[in-house]
Amino acid sequence: MSYEKIFEYDLEITSVIEYGASMEAVLAGRQSVPLHGAQFDVALAGSIKGRMTGTIRGIDYMRVRADGRRELDLRATIETEDGSRIAFSADGVGTPRDGEPIVDLAVKIDLTTAAAGYAWINARPAWGAGYANLATGKIHIDAYLH
Repeated sequence: MSYEKIFEYDLEITSVIEYGASMEAVLAGRQSVPLHGAQFDVALAGSIKGRMTGTIRGIDYMRVRADGRRELDLRATIETEDGSRIAFSADGVGTPRDGEPIVDLAVKIDLTTAAAGYAWINARPAWGAGYANLATGKIHIDAYLH
C-alpha cells in the first residue's frame, strides 16, 4: 500500500485553559499529574499547505492521564485560500522524549466538507505524524492518505 502526503500544518499555541493544574508544570514534570488526570483546552492557530493551502484554527481538548499518556482531541476549521471551509477532527497521542521539551505526535485525522473542489477528503481518514516543541509552543504535523 502507498501513502500520499496531502498536507502539512504548523500550529502555535495561542492560549490555554487549565482546570486546576498548570499545563507547563505538568508537561515539564515539575507537577505530578493528579490521579484522575488533567485536562487542558489548548487553542491553536496556524497554516496548512499541500493539496490544500490556507489557515487552520481550533482547540485541542488534551487530557494527560496519571500514567503520563497525552491524549489529543483536536477540533478545528481549515479555511483554504480559495475560501472553502473544511471541518477538521484529529484524535491521537503524544509521547514525550526523555530529557527534551519535545513530544512526538501520532494522529488520525478526519476531514469533512461539502465544497466540491475538496470532496476527495471525505472518502477516508488521513494519518499524521509530527512533534510539539513545548519550549517554543510550536507544533508540526505531516498528514498522509493511505
